Amino acid sequence: MAKKDAAEQPEGGGSKKKLIIIIAAVVVLLIGAGVGAFLFLGGEDEKISPEQEQAELEKLAKQVGPMVSIDTFIVNIIDDEESRYLKASITIEVNTPETAMEVSERMPQIKDAILLLVGNKTFSELQDLQGKIQLRAELINRLNGILLNGKVKRIYFTDFVVQ
Repeated sequence: MAKKDAAEQPEGGGSKKKLIIIIAAVVVLLIGAGVGAFLFLGGEDEKISPEQEQAELEKLAKQVGPMVSIDTFIVNIIDDEESRYLKASITIEVNTPETAMEVSERMPQIKDAILLLVGNKTFSELQDLQGKIQLRAELINRLNGILLNGKVKRIYFTDFVVQ
């Protein structure tokens, strides 16, 4: 009986070893399949020729319109407690070069509109990000009302100090 148990013992141990080897082989195959699929499906990045790269850069440049800068201006703003002012510089992005010329020709009207609009803002309105975003939207609407042949696409505050 002891001989019979001893004979069965290696057989049971052998089946466990076979099971471990099979599981290890399956894991290795799955990892290999995953790596192979990643390399096969991922492939290499497309090579971009210099001509294609130049075309992409020109396309991006066309998306940005002509820019017109307005000199730094200082305007008093509303505050109940003390005298406050805004010092700002603005760059206007327009849709066409012709519109940029119109902005230059109408600069006195544009500056007047900016000063009147900003002069009616309070210190608290201009202090936070939301107020600056709101001012930008109001300026775009106001300036588009002045321009006859084009439109303002964006306004950039290149300097903005509230004191």
